[in-house]
Amino acid sequence: SKREIKMRKLDSTKVRPLKSEQLLRIEDHDFALRPGFGGSPIPVGIDVQVESIDSISEVDMDFTMTLYLRHYWKDERLSFRSNKNKSMTFDGRLIKKIWVPDVFFVHSKRSFIHDTTVENVMLRVYPDGNVLFSLRITVSAMCFMDFSRFPLDTQNCSLELESYAYNEDDLMLYWKHGNKSLSTDEHISLSQFFIEEFSASSGLAFYSSTGWYNRLFINFALRRHIFFFVLQSYFPAMLMVMLSWVSFWIDRRAVPARVSLGITTVLTMSTIMTGVSASMPQVSYIKAVDVYLWISFLFVFLSVIEYAAVNYLTTIEERKQLKKRGKASGMYTMDAVQAMAFDGCFHDTDVDMELAAFSDRCEENETRACAASVANADTARVKRKRSLKGNVGRIILQNNHVIDTYSRIIFPSVYIVFNFFYWGLYI
Repeated sequence: SKREIKMRKLDSTKVRPLKSEQLLRIEDHDFALRPGFGGSPIPVGIDVQVESIDSISEVDMDFTMTLYLRHYWKDERLSFRSNKNKSMTFDGRLIKKIWVPDVFFVHSKRSFIHDTTVENVMLRVYPDGNVLFSLRITVSAMCFMDFSRFPLDTQNCSLELESYAYNEDDLMLYWKHGNKSLSTDEHISLSQFFIEEFSASSGLAFYSSTGWYNRLFINFALRRHIFFFVLQSYFPAMLMVMLSWVSFWIDRRAVPARVSLGITTVLTMSTIMTGVSASMPQVSYIKAVDVYLWISFLFVFLSVIEYAAVNYLTTIEERKQLKKRGKASGMYTMDAVQAMAFDGCFHDTDVDMELAAFSDRCEENETRACAASVANADTARVKRKRSLKGNVGRIILQNNHVIDTYSRIIFPSVYIVFNFFYWGLYI
């Protein structure tokens, strides 16, 4: 009747469907049910284009990736008549009114659909009911990394796609174009990794409560760049080990020099090891870099222990010599090397003894003869000091212990063998 028609026009709760929705006959169907409900599972094809890999985090063991995710399926309820056989394209406003696959990312930590300037969603419907549904998504997912060879490692990560509600009896996920369904941007690059390969694979996942589900995998292998770690960790460690060897060429009586050098190298190695550990997850197994740094630390530490042994044996040896001299002359004397250990200056014992002898003679002889003798002794002292500069190397070699002599050969040789073995094993 006319009254009912008028009441319908005045009813503001009714929203008139859009022209596109009338063409697709959305109001005539229940899109809460999947296409072909009650029959065979609906096939949903997937293809992915990776836009970028934004970050790889060793501490959090995850990666962040931006990609275009496209779904392909057929829903005869959306078929329409078209004289030119052209498809219709819609934005995200129509998505909430029709059925779409509920694909999610397994092991994902966070993800979002880009919405600048509008939501990055595209729906394309063809006259025969075929549908293309595309999203631009950024997702952060877990990557189970093995750091036993770090930083000489290669990590294999994967992004996994699966339907949340529909098991294999209702929905069948598959790669739309086989191995060619996964494409990547040519300009993808990472600061610490080289991307070796991208590959697509598929499988099944079982849940005890809900059954079997189709699962798709986006696999990629990352090989770490070693040059950064060579500059930051390996090269400084090598320099500290070689610097500790300088101690073997310093006089064994120069206690402050050798002790301070040993402590400095030990503390520097500890700082390098702490810096590497701070940027890594706290794993319970030994990494390759830990092996190198700890062995280098051991070499530095042994150089300190080596001097402790040299100093101890030298002290025992000189005590024996002092006892022998004391028994022979009835008093203890201090030689030049021992005096150098106390005040850091070289003492010419022979000249000092000559001066003492000349002083005794001065008491007996005349004053003029004494002055002449002292002048001759001073001249001899000056000549000795001038010749001392050319004999520093000979004096150092004579004053070094036999342990220092062997250490100059053994320490570098063993460290070189260790480096050959280490790099040959891990590279």
